[in-house]
Amino acid sequence: MNIGETASGSGVPAKTIRYYESIGLIPPAVRAENGYRNYSPFDIKTLKFIQHARRLGFSVKDVGGLLELWRDKSRTSADVKALALKHISDVEKRIAELQSIRNTLIDLTDRCHGDDRPDCPILEDLAAGPDG
Repeated sequence: MNIGETASGSGVPAKTIRYYESIGLIPPAVRAENGYRNYSPFDIKTLKFIQHARRLGFSVKDVGGLLELWRDKSRTSADVKALALKHISDVEKRIAELQSIRNTLIDLTDRCHGDDRPDCPILEDLAAGPDG
């Protein structure tokens, strides 16, 4: 399959496939005589794996680790679980950060009159910087 067919079959854009090759996340495709990349059904399966892991928020580095575990038939599920538990912890930290941002924005918008006066607590807070 050429890169267009592989992109269509995997749901991963051709540009992203080339990027994954360039960083070693997937092996370089076999080249046909005409120089075009040629992918296998396993390559599509691998790209779907990567895409799913990325949608779950795993970093490219962590996806590389997951791919290594997926390919290693002598792996332990404890290794996979440990990586997933670390990711859960990272997600929970991001959620807490986003909730803090949300709460700050709610407070600022509650204090802003939203009328034709020029004073605005939102802009004042932004001008004060993160340390206030």
